[in-house]
Amino acid sequence: MLFGRVVGGITAALLVSGAPALNIHKRQDAPPDSPTSSAVAPPPEPPVSTPLPEPPASSETPAPPVETSAPPASSETPAPPATTDTPAPPAPSETPVPPAPSETPAPPVETPEPPSSSKAPEPPASSETPAPPAPSPSTTPAPPVTSKTPAPPVSSAPAPPPPAPVDECEAHLLVDDFSTWWDGENSLKGATSDDQTMSAVSTDGGLLTFTPKDIETSYIYEQFRCLDTKDAKYDSLSFQIKGPEAASVSIELQTAEDCSDEEYESFYYTVDGLSGSLQTINIPLNNWPEANLEGVVGVLWYGFSAGMTGTDNEWQLDNVRFLCADVAPPEDPDPVPVPDPTEEPGPGATVTTTIYVTLPGGDVSSTTETTTGRWSTPGDDEPTTTRRPPRPTTTRRPPRPTTTRRGPRPTTTRRPIWPTDPPGWGDDPWWDDDDDDDDDDDDGALPQATPQPTPAPTAAVNSQPLATRDDEPKCDHILIDDWASQSRLTFLYYNALLESASDDGSMKSVVVKNNRVTFTPQDTDSYFYTQLGCLDVEAYGGISLRISAPAGSTFEVQLSSTRGECGTERTTDVALTTRQLGWTFDGKEHLYSIPFSEFEGVDWSKFEMIFFTNLRRAVTFGPISLYCGNQVVEYVPPEVVEPTEPTATVPAPASEASNLVIDRFADQDVNELGEWHGADEGMTLTFRRNTMTLQTNDSDLQWITQVTETCRDMTEFDGSYLHVAYSGSNLFTVSMQEHNEKCNNDIYPYPATWDSLEAARYSTKTDIYIPLDHFNIDRSRTIGFAFKGFYSSTATAFSTIEIVNEVPKDFTIPEKLPSGTFVFACKRPNSFAFAIDDGDPLFAPQVMRTIEEENITVTFFTVGAPLRDPSTNLSAIYNEMAAKGHQIALHSYTHPPLEGLPDEASIDWEYSNDIQAVAETFDGLQSRYFRPPFGTEGARMRQRLAALVEDPYIVQWSVDVEDWLWAESDTPEKQLEAFKRDVAAGGNIVVMHYLHNSTVSYLKEFIRIAKATGKQLMRVDQCMMDPNAPPLPGEK
Repeated sequence: MLFGRVVGGITAALLVSGAPALNIHKRQDAPPDSPTSSAVAPPPEPPVSTPLPEPPASSETPAPPVETSAPPASSETPAPPATTDTPAPPAPSETPVPPAPSETPAPPVETPEPPSSSKAPEPPASSETPAPPAPSPSTTPAPPVTSKTPAPPVSSAPAPPPPAPVDECEAHLLVDDFSTWWDGENSLKGATSDDQTMSAVSTDGGLLTFTPKDIETSYIYEQFRCLDTKDAKYDSLSFQIKGPEAASVSIELQTAEDCSDEEYESFYYTVDGLSGSLQTINIPLNNWPEANLEGVVGVLWYGFSAGMTGTDNEWQLDNVRFLCADVAPPEDPDPVPVPDPTEEPGPGATVTTTIYVTLPGGDVSSTTETTTGRWSTPGDDEPTTTRRPPRPTTTRRPPRPTTTRRGPRPTTTRRPIWPTDPPGWGDDPWWDDDDDDDDDDDDGALPQATPQPTPAPTAAVNSQPLATRDDEPKCDHILIDDWASQSRLTFLYYNALLESASDDGSMKSVVVKNNRVTFTPQDTDSYFYTQLGCLDVEAYGGISLRISAPAGSTFEVQLSSTRGECGTERTTDVALTTRQLGWTFDGKEHLYSIPFSEFEGVDWSKFEMIFFTNLRRAVTFGPISLYCGNQVVEYVPPEVVEPTEPTATVPAPASEASNLVIDRFADQDVNELGEWHGADEGMTLTFRRNTMTLQTNDSDLQWITQVTETCRDMTEFDGSYLHVAYSGSNLFTVSMQEHNEKCNNDIYPYPATWDSLEAARYSTKTDIYIPLDHFNIDRSRTIGFAFKGFYSSTATAFSTIEIVNEVPKDFTIPEKLPSGTFVFACKRPNSFAFAIDDGDPLFAPQVMRTIEEENITVTFFTVGAPLRDPSTNLSAIYNEMAAKGHQIALHSYTHPPLEGLPDEASIDWEYSNDIQAVAETFDGLQSRYFRPPFGTEGARMRQRLAALVEDPYIVQWSVDVEDWLWAESDTPEKQLEAFKRDVAAGGNIVVMHYLHNSTVSYLKEFIRIAKATGKQLMRVDQCMMDPNAPPLPGEK
């Protein structure tokens, strides 16, 4: 695969640096850079023995790979590699450290390295002027320099002897016709590979076709046992090659002084002016005059230049031979027709999709859809090209660096701090309700889940359980991913099975919307994988999914199975291109299938991963699922149903208060009252002729207009209405802010709270009218109004904000919807609460030990999905914490900014599954306490929470340790400074995570600082004086 060197570098970086792997994204931070590969001097050290990093504890992009040897700079004449020493190999129990740029590592004992392809010479510059049709050899090969890179090692398995010397050879010696390329072997049973330095490689049509990634780093090599060409009377090296017209290519001949030597020397030759067609190149061996032709051990092609146009970069190579001096040399081959990529692969296959749905009352109906499209189904005829899937990487052969097409092991193998097991959601028709809840074993058994009804009657989707027939073998279609949640995929790195799924930051963008995901690649190195957890899928025929891609699109599909026991990292990987699968695309969505019958060599009892790579254009996938038997069945997501809200209206009488104009946007800095108005950084504001146009795609940002610098008593306007004249989008929240009791801006919290209402419920196309008494705050301590929670990128233009004593006669006021209690601070006098969000399970024991030593109780806000993931062990950890008297509270199911979700059905999906996950983990626990992910608050998320949870508390914070900012910086002690600052200002509810060692190490000091204030430390529900909270020590 193309990414072995990248992943190897990442693995090395993690092992050398001791990095714990991934870290959770923070909204306050810019997105981390995607991991990129370093320049690699060919060939990289075999990664097969390098262990993967530990399961990531959080969701940040992994550290970039360690810098490896850079290739030499380009020059007109290939320069030989400098002499380098070979370090001793590491002990078997140690993890190899990446070599310094000046060194070439010795190969591991059991997996030797190839010859000097490990140091590719500098390639020649490409010719800018078209050369004559016939190739003309370069006459100035570089002088040899000894490269102390191991000579071709001998396999531990018996290897065939070299060709026997004869007085007069009778036939040419075939080195490679690339018929066993995917096995990593040539015709002499030696090693051959590109070491994943090419952008694309195929053997369609019997030729090796490849696209160099870079003129300085891409190469193809052949290795074989030491060959005495003089004694065998071979006088030339011959090969068939096709490159861009006028392009050049360099050939490195590798020879040993003696066949018993462990070192070899490299000698170079360049062919210029290729014809642009497949042609035969015969190079007399005396063109390498200094080479020892009695000890030839390898050949390497490199320096594939761009040619005349600079746009055609596809190359072909075939029939590498040593020519017998007494036999006529081969001639140029006949032209090979190139298939038209737009040509239809043949008649479409017909797939019948049948979904069985249990109706109310128990009846079963079926919906059948017959579709003819361009996709493969089990039983289709094999394509005319020969496909040779890779063999397992453990097969012992001659030196096999990185040739076995192993898909890169995902850098987030067990993903961030959380994920889950198969979803048991009642709105998912793909899980049979007869299965039990037993934990998954490591025997590759199919994981099952027990569906439960969605807790709320206003569930976001229709329930469509899949019925099975008693007379058929037991096999339930399995949903792999329905793309139900952006944050599940790109924050937690989960699929619907709650197994790892990620692009590891290799894509330009990954966008989830309407049960579809669109991948936009940065380049052909971009990839996406989704894991299945070593499933036994022997009863299944393949994978179905809908795809929309531009005409002419191609990519690669790789399926992998675990070798050995489940849980091991070794895999068997088989990759086919979409063309090999018979797929074509026309820009429209069609149903496709990935039939298992096409992927020979995969162990279907231990199906581990699906891997997509070599994408060249944006592609959109629909739900991915496993279908039973040979009948292709697709997963059809249930129809999304928006929850029904009350439609009642309330009277809108006029008040006796006077009107108050707050803002007409005549000034960018102050409103009509002379008070400040302004926006968070990141919003786009445009002031023009008494209007302000606001645009943002971040629901966490807000614009505020104040009615006073401290507190203003707005009760004189009770019975009046907030009027906003606007145009454009009304998809946002309007909040009225309440100051703290002392009306002191230096005392935390500031503001003390606010209430939020949904603008769209109170608006026409041009005006918003909201009764002031719908804002459930103490209006005698009003600060101002905030406009926030924008969930549309469409701009809004504001022209007037004012208080009016009446509304137009035709305007109807909706009833006020409950929105919960929104808090930043404790109600109980002299109280203080540690409210801790999820973190790394590795640090959980230290957290528990610290709070036990300090004899306090705390509140843990936990994300629901990780509770269902056995690999995190969070369910056991939190159950132990709950047993010791700590509070468990809600924190969403997949940690999205809830107010930014596109619809209320998506918000309900988060709440319903979170509520259910907590209930099933903690013996039916129903928590009323919720902390919004990232602190992102708005009217819709509050109203939907209040619709599903009776009288909820939405808990923010007034003490922020700022671990998101300082924990991994050079000044982690600033976390202590932030804590002391906020405590000194009166804050008494903490936000922190146990994600980083520095934060966890400071926890004891945090607690002692809080105790020094004289306040009593307790749970959040206790500090809120909740009558259902457990009594404090000494209380009845």
